[in-house]
Formats: sequence, structure tokens, C-alpha cells
Amino acid sequence: MDSNVKSALIASLDKFAEQSGENSLKLEEALVEVFSKDLGFLEKVEEFDAAFDEYPAFEELREVFFDLLMINFFANDIKKLEEDYLETDEWANIEEETIDRGTELLNLLLYINECHDEKIKPELNDFLKEFLLVEEDEFQDEFHIYEDLISNQQLVESSIEDICSHAGMIEIGEEMEELFVPFMVFFHQPRITAESVKELEENSANPAFDVAVYSLIANFNENRI
Repeated sequence: MDSNVKSALIASLDKFAEQSGENSLKLEEALVEVFSKDLGFLEKVEEFDAAFDEYPAFEELREVFFDLLMINFFANDIKKLEEDYLETDEWANIEEETIDRGTELLNLLLYINECHDEKIKPELNDFLKEFLLVEEDEFQDEFHIYEDLISNQQLVESSIEDICSHAGMIEIGEEMEELFVPFMVFFHQPRITAESVKELEENSANPAFDVAVYSLIANFNENRI
């Protein structure tokens, strides 16, 4: 299992457990075991879903953790496969089977990987314009998905309290509805601190999820440095 993915997964589960009052240890152990197994991707997905089915209190995290499973595959599992595996019919079939899984978090984690490869700091404007290419005509699907981030970029310069209160006043598109706050908070404060977590806990409409996802992103970024 990729060490950055493992750190992000554990940090996220721990924060969700703190906020929700649930014990995350057994699910953590089950997921680390699944992520570490030498199995095909779809077989891992089956065991991943079985683990979440067994611990329904953590259901809210299933699809963002699916993004982590995918990142783990790209970072770790793919090393055991042929060089052009992502161009094979087998991978095309996997993409088709999982087309409705995961969230837009996958794009942010891929962007963070690219930032560290290029030795640059993650920034919202760079993510939108240089990574997602939202201003290019052929990428208008991305523009519509991320329109709420695009039109509210100024929030990154404000505060976590402002981000949370603003999120409660605007209508956010389906793809970004749950992720708007943790995405914005990450770009506002990429290095997680006790103060940033406390402010998010106090102002979020869904603190367990928002703190868990923010912790996932920030720890993934921190451990790539």
C-alpha cells in the first residue's frame, strides 16, 4: 500500500471517528488490508465495498475512499503490471465498470501528485486553469462541474468561517456539493493545523465529513512533501 495513501486514510478515519463518536479501528484495519492485497482492481473493489457494508456508520466516506483506492492503484499496484496497462482493453473494461464510482476528489489528489512532481505549491487557480483546463473549449464539462469553485475563488483569501457560511448561502452543483467546503479549506490552508480543524469543526454544517475529507487531502499533500 502506498504510504501517502495510508497516512491520508488513517488521518481521515480518525477525524471522522472523533466527530461522529464511532470507533474506526476495525474499518481502518480492514481497509489497510484490502489496499495492501495483491489482487486485481475489481477484486479489491469487491472487498473494499464489503468492508464499508460491514461498518455502515462510515458510509459517508465510501466514495471519497474509493478515490483513495484508485490513487493507491496508480501509485502502487500498477508497478506490478505491464507498462502500457492503462491503454489495454482490461483497463478500459475496469473504467466502464467503475464509471459511476468515486468523486471529484480523485482529480485533486492527482493534481497534488503533479504539484509535488513539479515542485510547486497547490493553488486553486492553477488547479482550475492549468490542471483541469476549465478555460479551454474542449473542457467545458469540467467548467460546469467546477463552476462553483471558479466563481467563488476569492473565498480562498478569506477565512474558514467565511467559506462555510458562504457554502450555506449558495446553490452548489451536485458533483461539488459535498466537496466544496473541504476543497476550499484545503486551498485556503494547505497545511493542516489544530486551529484550522477547530475552525472547521465550529463552522461546518457537516463537521464529521468536512473535517475527515480536509484531513485526507491535507495529509496526502503533507506526506508528498
